[in-house]
Amino acid sequence: MTRVAQRVSFPSTSGPTLAGVLEVPDGDVRGWGVFAHGFTLGKDSPAASRICKQLASDGIGMLRFDNLGLGDSEGEWSDGSFSHKVADTARAVEFMNSEGREVRLLVGHSFGGSAAIAAAHQCPSVAALASIAAPSEPAHVEHTYDALVERIEAEGEAPFLIGGKALTLKRHFIEDVRNVDLQERIRTLRRALLVMHSPTDNTVGIENASEIFRAARHPRSFVSLEGADHLLTEKNQAARAARIISAWADPYL
Repeated sequence: MTRVAQRVSFPSTSGPTLAGVLEVPDGDVRGWGVFAHGFTLGKDSPAASRICKQLASDGIGMLRFDNLGLGDSEGEWSDGSFSHKVADTARAVEFMNSEGREVRLLVGHSFGGSAAIAAAHQCPSVAALASIAAPSEPAHVEHTYDALVERIEAEGEAPFLIGGKALTLKRHFIEDVRNVDLQERIRTLRRALLVMHSPTDNTVGIENASEIFRAARHPRSFVSLEGADHLLTEKNQAARAARIISAWADPYL
């Protein structure tokens, strides 16, 4: 199957316009999904673009979008938070549903996997969710900025350089991730859950997958992404993950 990629946009929950790419299957559509990207990664990161393209080639149309202030989206990243990311993931599902493309599948990578679990509670149409390399608690991201925490708590914000991006980290972000009880949201998910993780992930350890899986109720599945790194940068890693999601999600589409 070939595919068509359509550029789309929709308003975030706080006002600024978010930019997305809709990967549309060429031929029969088995179903529709939304992808939530990692912490500061964006819709064009290897995991996001390759997984969505592979799913579309397997007949599952996918929306991937940039969160606030990243990539092609408007607004300031520093105004966002985990709760904001969750709300905007749910908004993306609403946008798709309003266009006549009912979203049955959520896929989230890394921090986006945690956000997808939380967002599913606000998305009645979603029947299945796949988390890839997700932390079992969003506060896991603190390790990326732990040297800044004291300064942010004292001054309210601090410049934050990550992955070549110069961002600003604010106190409300730190307080927000600390307040999330993701375990409770996993326990009460009431949706099919696929937990995917590499045993050699050096960014978010495999024990996070164990904690998510243990907290989840059936139907739940675990797949080891043997040999993959956290960002799924080698080309076949993301495509392999997508093919597994495609087969697993079939009954729920």
